[in-house]
Amino acid sequence: MSISRTELLQAFDGLLQPERFKDYGPNGLQVEGKAEVTRIVSGVTASLALIDAAIAAGADAVFVHHGLFWRGQDGRVTGWMKQRLQRLLGHDINLFAYHLPLDAHPQWGNNAQLGRVLGFSADAQFGEQALGCIGAAAFSGVPALAEHVSQLLGRPATWVAPDGPAQRPVRRVAWCTGGAQGYFESAIAAGADVFITGEISEPQAHLARESGVGFIAAGHHATERYGAPAVAAQVAAQFGLEHQFIEIPNPA
Repeated sequence: MSISRTELLQAFDGLLQPERFKDYGPNGLQVEGKAEVTRIVSGVTASLALIDAAIAAGADAVFVHHGLFWRGQDGRVTGWMKQRLQRLLGHDINLFAYHLPLDAHPQWGNNAQLGRVLGFSADAQFGEQALGCIGAAAFSGVPALAEHVSQLLGRPATWVAPDGPAQRPVRRVAWCTGGAQGYFESAIAAGADVFITGEISEPQAHLARESGVGFIAAGHHATERYGAPAVAAQVAAQFGLEHQFIEIPNPA
């Protein structure tokens, strides 16, 4: 089975509704390739390694969370940008990228899928553009939750417990994938006992200790590796297309 590039773009746009979001770069078709698509490769980031793996897999389209173009970047096609574009254009591969819309989809997005993996169900949203999720949990404290997260995501988490007793029970957990450490104060205001995201910056450690709310940084890549394959698999199944998720390891 195959569908046109235009039909595939309409399917992704219809599912993810990028027009709803104020984002850091263009969502949708970033690089135009073949007019007909039979095989989709999904991945987290449009790196050279992913593009080369997609070429080896015979992909007509690559679907990612982190595309090639971001607001404020150098617009010259040199170095790494030339290499990535050269591979895509030389093999006539379409590149589809969705950033915040892929984080936010209530069923197939990064936040929903991270919740599924960790066993959490969101009952409310919070933060800018309502990207953050919050729901019920039952853990003895931040250390127990951090161990749970580390085991399920397959990498050690960085965590900070509040000052005072380390085993304060966790009954409400908030999460937002990737580099969402700036959502910590919104998570606190939403009533979280712990906030889970991908990265931690210097201020969050102090805020966790002083606010009584724990903070867990589980890895940018590790928290955002579930949405792209979920969306691509859903659309591929809808049209009878082939789909393969290719993992490019990233310690960040």
